[in-house]
Amino acid sequence: QVQLVESGGGLVQPGGSLRLSCAASRINFFIYDMAWYRQAPGKQRELVAGLSRNDFAKYADSVKGRFTISSDNAKNTVYLQMNNLKPEDTAVYYCNSDSSAYYGPGRGDAYWGQGTQVTVSS
Repeated sequence: QVQLVESGGGLVQPGGSLRLSCAASRINFFIYDMAWYRQAPGKQRELVAGLSRNDFAKYADSVKGRFTISSDNAKNTVYLQMNNLKPEDTAVYYCNSDSSAYYGPGRGDAYWGQGTQVTVSS
């Protein structure tokens, strides 16, 4: 079965760094676009960074220049390197996979991980 398992969250001081990992089982990176979302308390879930199946990366304006999304196809793992973290980056971070771009609108499927907490505080 498909499974996305996030890890790497934790407590970090402002200006610090963390690297999140998303281990994807039974996900073909040549079919699925991968992304990281986050949800802060009382706020809607938002896209942080996305990596298309042809390696095109996109970022939310709030994280450009600080976060980097990447993948290791051999390990079937997606990463989110987060540098210069700010208190406003505090949220639960979720890994997402989506095949609708490959199969067409309404014809693909999407999966979510369980989330990992990132807290930026002094």
